[in-house]
Amino acid sequence: MSDTQEATSQLLNMNLQENKKSVPVMESGIRSESEHLQVTIGATVPTGFEQTAADEVREKLKSSCRISKDRGKIYFDIPVESLAQVHCLRSVDNLFVVVQEFKDYQFKNTKEEVLKDFEELAEKLPWSNPLKVWQINTSFKKRKAKHRKANQSAGKEKANCGQGDKAEEKGAKKLTSSTSEPQILDYYENPAIKEEISTLVGEVLASCKDETGESLREETEPQVQKFRVTCNRAGEKHCFTSNEAARDFGGSVQEYFKWKADMTNFDVEVLLNIHDNEVIVGIALTEESLHRRNITHFGPTTLRSTLAYGMLRLCEPKPTDVIVDPMCGTGAIPIEGATEWSHCYHIAGDNNPLAVNRAANNISSLLTKSQLKDGMGSKKRNWNLYPACLREMSRVCRPGTGRAVLLTQDKKCFTKALSGMGHVWRKVHTVWVNIGGLHAAVYLLKRTPQAFVHPSEHDGGRHAPW
Repeated sequence: MSDTQEATSQLLNMNLQENKKSVPVMESGIRSESEHLQVTIGATVPTGFEQTAADEVREKLKSSCRISKDRGKIYFDIPVESLAQVHCLRSVDNLFVVVQEFKDYQFKNTKEEVLKDFEELAEKLPWSNPLKVWQINTSFKKRKAKHRKANQSAGKEKANCGQGDKAEEKGAKKLTSSTSEPQILDYYENPAIKEEISTLVGEVLASCKDETGESLREETEPQVQKFRVTCNRAGEKHCFTSNEAARDFGGSVQEYFKWKADMTNFDVEVLLNIHDNEVIVGIALTEESLHRRNITHFGPTTLRSTLAYGMLRLCEPKPTDVIVDPMCGTGAIPIEGATEWSHCYHIAGDNNPLAVNRAANNISSLLTKSQLKDGMGSKKRNWNLYPACLREMSRVCRPGTGRAVLLTQDKKCFTKALSGMGHVWRKVHTVWVNIGGLHAAVYLLKRTPQAFVHPSEHDGGRHAPW
């Protein structure tokens, strides 16, 4: 098997459904307050795929969604605790929280009057809740950076441990990837990360009680010193330019918050979106487009991940469908397909060897990133992995004669898992080994004569974790 085929096979075998897990319940008091904190999120999407993106929002967030008259944008309301799930959306490029929307803004007749209104606009806007969302987002990005550094350091340490790492779970190596968390995806999709979002929500809500936004303005002033205003304008009846609107509204923001304007090295990006008579003020939540989540090796016609997702979603893939991309380029479509529709079979190819190499490199980069973060698994995930592994092995092995040999360092977890699978597996022998200084065990198991029963057929699909 070639390196390309092997890398593709590994990616397609990865079960990435963990990102569907919901955010854990928070403390009752904080949770009650957060449920009442509803914010409007705006998202830019590939032009023409607005309906596809809106459908994804309704499906995954259970929120109503409207498509803007300004093409390439959608808007939806969420409780602030769902922020992590918003970042999990596959069809959106950039995200921002809406400060205020003017559906029919009355522009004055002259440029001077219009710009004068922009100069006075900042002090009239409800900044409080949007800035709370921005604080949660920013605080989390800082934690993400710390996690990344810690994972990189841990990855280097594991790489220097030689063969010792391989003792974690060799016998179930192929199943490890199918039950792992979606580490190759954006960091917001990790269920543990979503729990941190909940914690951050509580922290910010506890420190931002003033509905007028005055205390928040004072609290954020020492940390948030640099900002810029970006104006996106569409329409032919405006008597001002985008730069003029951004300049005068930016002056209003600077005067109100006492922030320092910086067009390149900024902490906060304030958005002024103008489409005909519709004006929307927002605060950016993404620094770079989410469509860059998968591709690291680009070609001359690299497809955006968000566009690839939209194309696949139009096909409404069903489990066991075979999805073929005969002109895969850098692999955006099969990578996105394997990520979101892991129960389909994906085939990709290209007549250009350079394109095939780029696709393989993109897959390898994602797998390397995953391995760097978590090595070959973790003991926490073993509590789900080992029972699932033994159950699947019992299905594959012939009753009465089938055998299995497994190597693991997590002996406590494996013993517990095996005790719950005694009806299909019997332990024959245990060999204690030392691998690279790690004390591990090799278990020889024999399949019992009892026939395999699928969990869905047992107890109406409700079965114990063992």
